[in-house]
Amino acid sequence: MGIRQHMSDAPPPLDKLERTIAARAANPNEKSYTSQLLAGGVDTIGAKIVEEAAEVVEAAGESGDAGREHFLREVGDLVYHLMVLMQQRNCSLADLEAELARRFGVSGLEEKASRKKA
Repeated sequence: MGIRQHMSDAPPPLDKLERTIAARAANPNEKSYTSQLLAGGVDTIGAKIVEEAAEVVEAAGESGDAGREHFLREVGDLVYHLMVLMQQRNCSLADLEAELARRFGVSGLEEKASRKKA
């Protein structure tokens, strides 16, 4: 079963989160953290991503079940903030899946070397 496939009729969590973030973008609410992030733009969202990425790496060094749980919570925070930035840039999970699919069968080193510097 794929990462985004589930046995129930409920939408996969990432799809549900994507729709929720899109709804906040379409109908901002001053009490919504997501709306506040979107209003802050790339700089605000980007700062949170940097913060959350550091917390993921820190939590990855913790051992035991508690360390694993902390790591997963931090990864969840990072993914959420990345998805908010994707919304800000008008990119979807389908866009991300297409980009990742494009890379299958290509060496990671070759793919990185082929990128054009902007």
